[in-house]
Amino acid sequence: MQTISILGSTGSIGTSTIDVIARHPEQYQVYALTAHRDYQKLLNQAQAVNATHVVLSDDSVMADASDYAVTIGCTAQLHFGATALETVVQADEVNTVMAAIVGAAGLLPTLAAVEAGKRVLLANKEALVMSGQLFIESANRNNATILPIDSEHNAIFQCLPHDFTYGELADSGISKVLLTGSGGPFLEYDITAFADITPAQACAHPNWDMGQKISVDSATMMNKGLEFIEARWLFGLDNKDIEIVLHPQSTIHSMVQYVDGSVIAQMGEPDMRTPIAHALAFPQRISSGVAPLDFSQLRDFTFSTPCPERYPNLYLALAAAKRGQSSCTALNACNEIAVAAFLAGQIGFTQIAQLNSLILSKHIDILLPSIPAVLACDELARQLARQYLQEFLC
Repeated sequence: MQTISILGSTGSIGTSTIDVIARHPEQYQVYALTAHRDYQKLLNQAQAVNATHVVLSDDSVMADASDYAVTIGCTAQLHFGATALETVVQADEVNTVMAAIVGAAGLLPTLAAVEAGKRVLLANKEALVMSGQLFIESANRNNATILPIDSEHNAIFQCLPHDFTYGELADSGISKVLLTGSGGPFLEYDITAFADITPAQACAHPNWDMGQKISVDSATMMNKGLEFIEARWLFGLDNKDIEIVLHPQSTIHSMVQYVDGSVIAQMGEPDMRTPIAHALAFPQRISSGVAPLDFSQLRDFTFSTPCPERYPNLYLALAAAKRGQSSCTALNACNEIAVAAFLAGQIGFTQIAQLNSLILSKHIDILLPSIPAVLACDELARQLARQYLQEFLC
């Protein structure tokens, strides 16, 4: 029996995790569920899975959440504030943590789970983007197990040899990792019309059902750039070891190419319950609720290289990866500000990349020897992004 805390249970990954767990009540029990402020959905989830604890990181909803818990008869213990997130992942009763908080907000609670030596199902790519070496060193030091949830990284993990040694591609007979991406909703959209793209259009992903922030990142392919950085740290890769390939059908989730000419690919329907079920049960297999591929219905598979003019955010992320950790941290911070401004209707779609490019050009690379240094770099980049955002608004 695994006892699980789910960070970010009200988001798409958290909801899918609960769906998979509910299919196997004899194998999994939920210790804690967390959210930022969506107390109604959180408490309804807690009722459904009989969670022991719930956490709302925004304590401004304390009174409303407490009243709602009484109304629906939810008996889970309520906790409020960001530090409570760390408490429920480090509890002795917990052996598995689903890290599914989106963005930089997920770094500290995810790192807390790592420091407690938990089995961490990592869906928060920003934790590695912001603090890659520190994060991996902490995992090694505390004997934490990191299992990737992003469909691409989970696919790579499944395609690697069982005895793969971190960072040793040549010793495993591997020539490169092929990181696939759909290209989002604007793969064939007229580039001259990009400035008029609306948030609703950017969030309408053709294959995946995701939250707004990740959907916009997929549309700009910043998401793939962040995944590139994440893959480097997850598997100990150099930039040259990874090739990004557009595959709009989203059936092949990533591939590993071997020196003998073989390419091993992981395939499946575009449904996050597959990688979630894989990580939950690893090294065993359980049903995810996802229908198997019907090969009689599959048609052409297409592949291409992403165009820099169409996806400037992707190439900004690759440039940051070459520069070093602080550039990755700063770019991630700025992008969160830019995407939020776009979703709020404050800036246009093309201005996301313009703001990101501007902040990255002004960033001075520094060493980040500690998590406080990472957080300081993150905050400085956010301040700079907000400052220049005002000029964009004028």
